[in-house]
Amino acid sequence: MTGTMRRWARPALGWSVVLGYPLLMIIAIRSVQQDANGLRVLWPAVVMALPVTLLGRRPLPALFLMTGGAIAVVMALGPGDMMFGPRLAVVLAVGAVAAASRPRVGVGAAAAAWGALVCAEIGWRAIYGGGPLPHRIAVAAGATQISFSALLVAVSVTIGLLVRQRREHADTMRAQAAAQAIIGERLRIARELHDSVAHSIGIIALQAGAANRVFDTQPARARQAIGVVETASREALAELRRMLGGLRASDPGDDPATGLADLPRLASATAEAGVRVDVQWLGTPAALPPEIDRSAFRIIQEAVTNVVRHAGVDSCRVTVEHADGALAVEVLDDGQARPGTPGTGHGLVGMRERVALLHGDFSAGPRAEGGFRVAARLPMPVTAA
Repeated sequence: MTGTMRRWARPALGWSVVLGYPLLMIIAIRSVQQDANGLRVLWPAVVMALPVTLLGRRPLPALFLMTGGAIAVVMALGPGDMMFGPRLAVVLAVGAVAAASRPRVGVGAAAAAWGALVCAEIGWRAIYGGGPLPHRIAVAAGATQISFSALLVAVSVTIGLLVRQRREHADTMRAQAAAQAIIGERLRIARELHDSVAHSIGIIALQAGAANRVFDTQPARARQAIGVVETASREALAELRRMLGGLRASDPGDDPATGLADLPRLASATAEAGVRVDVQWLGTPAALPPEIDRSAFRIIQEAVTNVVRHAGVDSCRVTVEHADGALAVEVLDDGQARPGTPGTGHGLVGMRERVALLHGDFSAGPRAEGGFRVAARLPMPVTAA
């Protein structure tokens, strides 16, 4: 019921102003004509303020009503001091129209309102001022009064256009920020999917191929490879469920993200695929911010996955070092060089993006003595350091 009343209240108020404004203006003008003393002289200005309720939603009709009221006041009471309030109301309405409408509409409405006011003042003095018409027009609407009205309207239009320009700029910046946030979130999801699934899928592909080759000649080894495939596929499924649960969570902090504590599990899964991972911890362990902990693990995971898929070796070395207000990770192998240009590929691009987001340093490439090296240095926040 409340929502329905609110939905109908504003249109009802608007139509009440539109329909009642002419009658109230006539009553106010007749009251002043009968007795111009006391507070009655303020009644036309009070009635002129009624269309202000429409400025926020319908600025053009409000300007039309205010201009019509000002013309009625001029023609009935004359363009004396009593005209200052109606003129000011029209000027404010002109600014509201310029701020809410296209520049061409705002400037056109301002010119029309100014022309109507000037014509009303000239017409009143031409009708009631006495003497020949050209002489009365020249005397009544002198250059000073016309220039003053034009100046007020020009200032109001300028302010309205500036307000509109600032609002459009703010809307553009908000749209760009929203687009950047969407792109950043898509990149984050892509990195998480790649890092979490690529390792398990790589192991599954290798072990499935090995099982297929020895299925007839060495059934025991084939069975062992199929067991590794089963384990890796279950881990990949669990990782996907964890990630989807984090994406569905209303609070991003509810995501149970992985971290360096999962390195033993990673080493065990990689060993089952035939590559031993030797993990070395250096420095004094310290509590890590979640984003650094997660990124360090994902970098190691992707680097180890590349070793399993491309290096052709049975071992690699992982070093994790806490030192000098930063966390340094390094993955070394003695295998053959990666195919293609060093430092390319989705995995390396994802690692480089993770490090860049944390303002760290990243390097990946062949070693002079053979093999491949991936290294990242992630600076710790001041409080965590």
